[in-house]
Amino acid sequence: MEIKTISTDILIIGSGGAGSRAAIEVDDAGLKALIVSKGLSFRSGCTGMAEGGYNAVFKTVDKDDSIEAHFNDTLKGGSHLNDKRLVDILVNESPKRLIDLENFGALFDRQESGEIDQRPFGGQTYRRTCYQGDRTGAELLNALKEEIIRRDIECIEEVMITSLITQDNQVIGATGLDLKDSSLIYFKAKSVILASGGAGQLYPVTSNTFQKNGDGYAIAYRAGANLVDMEQIQFHPTGMVAPESKKGVLVTEAVRAEGGKLINKDGERFMSKYAPEKMELATRDVVARSIYQEIIEGRGTESGGVYLDISHLDDDYIDEKLETMVLQFENVGVDIKHGPIEVAPTAHHFMGGLKINTDASTSLKNLFGAGEVCGGVHGANRLGGNALADTQVFGKIAGESASEAAKASELKTNEEQVKDEASRIEGLIKKGTIKPQDFKNNIKNLMWEKVAIVRDEKTLNEALGQLQEMQKDLENLDVSDKKQYNTDLVTALEVINMVEICILTVKSAILRRESRGAHFRSDFPETKDEWKKSIVMGKNKIEFEAR
Repeated sequence: MEIKTISTDILIIGSGGAGSRAAIEVDDAGLKALIVSKGLSFRSGCTGMAEGGYNAVFKTVDKDDSIEAHFNDTLKGGSHLNDKRLVDILVNESPKRLIDLENFGALFDRQESGEIDQRPFGGQTYRRTCYQGDRTGAELLNALKEEIIRRDIECIEEVMITSLITQDNQVIGATGLDLKDSSLIYFKAKSVILASGGAGQLYPVTSNTFQKNGDGYAIAYRAGANLVDMEQIQFHPTGMVAPESKKGVLVTEAVRAEGGKLINKDGERFMSKYAPEKMELATRDVVARSIYQEIIEGRGTESGGVYLDISHLDDDYIDEKLETMVLQFENVGVDIKHGPIEVAPTAHHFMGGLKINTDASTSLKNLFGAGEVCGGVHGANRLGGNALADTQVFGKIAGESASEAAKASELKTNEEQVKDEASRIEGLIKKGTIKPQDFKNNIKNLMWEKVAIVRDEKTLNEALGQLQEMQKDLENLDVSDKKQYNTDLVTALEVINMVEICILTVKSAILRRESRGAHFRSDFPETKDEWKKSIVMGKNKIEFEAR
């Protein structure tokens, strides 16, 4: 297997909001940043797909809002599983980072006074979600991309990072499979920032891009980094139901924020039964479970969803505030201005992930993390609007910290590990009895059936047993020796990661014998004080951390 070597000061894995913001900080520190993406640069992550907004306390609409209120809303939304130190940083820094974005060229909607506009979002006491129509993530990412181009920061695309290279418990680089020719690239770096996003593709119905299989969690875990709260997976309440090709595509929370009503097939506005005070703007875990309950009790639509209706709003208002949604549904022949749309929960955001400290460092020296690949910030349930803020706040911190570490480090080499990784990948290319894509579909279906919105001990144990059997079946993958864009090989590498991460997720879900946030156990429906602690998973160890 051909091995190429590329050296840089700081390797950044992922070109979404977190990775891009980190790269700008590295450049400000006078160091060379290199951004590597599994897909196309700036287009293979989820930041650009985020629609609703960015939470920051500016008090431009509700004068009584405060940093303390944002802090408390985030903890309450996260069922107090959040790392308070990280939440404190998030709420204090997010306004500053939004101003950075405006300096990079991002445009946020304004009021007639010229002040930034802010809309309500689920689980928030005040209106603090800043936005650009219903395409906030795209606006944010375009501004970051333009800034990266202006600074001439190097980006390499279509390279799947397959392992972190270590020496003496220190990360000294990574290996990546070049999808264009199936060669291996050894990235030597003084420090590494992991900003690879989440793992929505563990499920068949998801809002995530197809690259999001949890690679970052797997490579960090195998290298020796700790993961936290892996059982906490958010299902966004509203994804598209039909047509099949659009199933799971996000229907932004902004639709509910602007007055959308959830209605079952009997014409009942059902959120009054589940959350009479907040109604459609209850936290995402509550709304997702409420929709799920309506569907399984037979009050869903024929397509397996419920209705979301904004037809009572003025046409011009809908066009102004929800332009992307209007076009998204027009493309499938649905007019959201004059009739209801069908929605159902879709796998959306991992609250768990890489365990980071306040400086974005991990349990491995010179490995830093930012964005959805990290856990701790959002606890057991993320508030809409906090994720985009998270990418900018911790992207900047990761860039600063990685730069400091790089300045105190030298480039090191571990050729033996690189050769071992090349041998591992080459060893996958052989005749077998299971197509990697079929294997992937089996994992997704298993997770949807047994480890989704409502869980119990019996089905979780069944899932664990099946996943452990699947791990043995990885020996039987059928992988071609094609060089250019060998999707068999990429999918084989993905499913190896997916099985490992699914097993950790299920083990964590079995351990948490309570319901908290997005983790709902029908056999333990109560939230228990003794479980106000995070589950930390490292290689061959499980620890608990009080919150």
